[in-house]
Amino acid sequence: MEKLRILIVDDEENIRHMLSILLRKEGYEVSAVGDGEEALKSLLAQQWDLALCDVRMPKMGGLELIDAVVERDISTTVIAMSAFGNREMAVEALKRGAYDYIDKPFKRDEILLTLAKAEERLQLKRENASLRGGEADGVFQGLVGSSEPMRALFETLSKVARYKSTVLITGESGTGKELAARAVHTLSPRAQKPWVAVNCGAIPENLLESELFGHVRGAFTDATHDKLGLFEQAHEGTLFLDEIGEMPPSLQVKLLRVLQEGEVRRVGGTRNIPVDVRVVAATLHDLGERVEEGHFREDLYYRLNVINVTLPPLRERAEDIGELVRYFVDKQNKRLGTAINGVSAEAMKIILDYAWPGNVRELQNCIERGVVLANGPKIDASVLPQRILEGNDELQQLFDSDELSIKKMSADLERILIRRALEKTGGNRTHAAKLLEISHRTLLYKIKDYDLETVGVE
Repeated sequence: MEKLRILIVDDEENIRHMLSILLRKEGYEVSAVGDGEEALKSLLAQQWDLALCDVRMPKMGGLELIDAVVERDISTTVIAMSAFGNREMAVEALKRGAYDYIDKPFKRDEILLTLAKAEERLQLKRENASLRGGEADGVFQGLVGSSEPMRALFETLSKVARYKSTVLITGESGTGKELAARAVHTLSPRAQKPWVAVNCGAIPENLLESELFGHVRGAFTDATHDKLGLFEQAHEGTLFLDEIGEMPPSLQVKLLRVLQEGEVRRVGGTRNIPVDVRVVAATLHDLGERVEEGHFREDLYYRLNVINVTLPPLRERAEDIGELVRYFVDKQNKRLGTAINGVSAEAMKIILDYAWPGNVRELQNCIERGVVLANGPKIDASVLPQRILEGNDELQQLFDSDELSIKKMSADLERILIRRALEKTGGNRTHAAKLLEISHRTLLYKIKDYDLETVGVE
């Protein structure tokens, strides 16, 4: 177990100084504040394993701080500190939720022993939580993989979850961006607070402002009552803004103001409402390019991109495919009550050779289909989707053919690229048009010409 992160809370500077020196020498990560109000701000903003807290302080005393920690379900373990002979205060601290207490003046060995016991307790709690989660090796908050890119991703998510900093998650469609965002929330001090998610590209522009910020009665024709926006619903928790690159420019400036000031104003309202929300955003676009193109505000991009987490596409971690197949087979067996025992050798070779433009989501859908249609104890090649059976050979067959007509070859190549773009974007034609660098209208005509209306639509 890593050394504890300890917050010292005491209004006496010499006590803070002495404890900081002692604990840093023992290898702990330490910070110190002078009163309970500052401590509470720090506990809400960061993940602290332990707080050494004096019971008597100005502004907010130790007992009030313990009450706030319990009320807000902050995971930090609190150890009270009280002057020798003031045992009643120490006992009261234990009753309110402190783990232990230490008498002043301190004895070095007593402090270190108390911390050692707290560390052992935290280790047991984390082991028990891991057992209750039931996640196998290579599975992290629903994300699956043991490859180097995934191990690095899991470590990054664990680190950034501790802090309130805004996170921007990037990656292709189907790589698991929402799972990564949920992991940030679940592993954070806000885990027991609201998790609210919205797809910025799925809500019409004229409704998105009300959805995010709320409205007051009479703000527009259908506003028959006051409505809480998603920011207010996510107060003290996490708001996940999926497909942030699709947010209309008119709302980008309002989102920026909320991130800067920590306040929202409902549509039609006249007062600002404070909100404490950790924002996690996701996009499959290169937001830097969208900034250069003038489609996304540069100042909002930098405000969102405080911490960037990129999810690798499946083709860049092919060594995880076998593990993912086993995971999805087990998952579908439990969900559907089936007893499929993996995939055949032939089917696995086809799966490993396929490029997976739809990434993990496409693989999951493929395995679910295989479990449902399997004719025996294993998924065989006959029940794999036709696009996967043909997928990797299609371009090679095109170039290996004896066809020399530029017109016909261009049409075949165009059909293949359009289908791949639709598969990669899950059928989202707006995104596919951008990937293909053609207009949305042109894409619609070509989809009809090539009979690709259902491609990418699950």
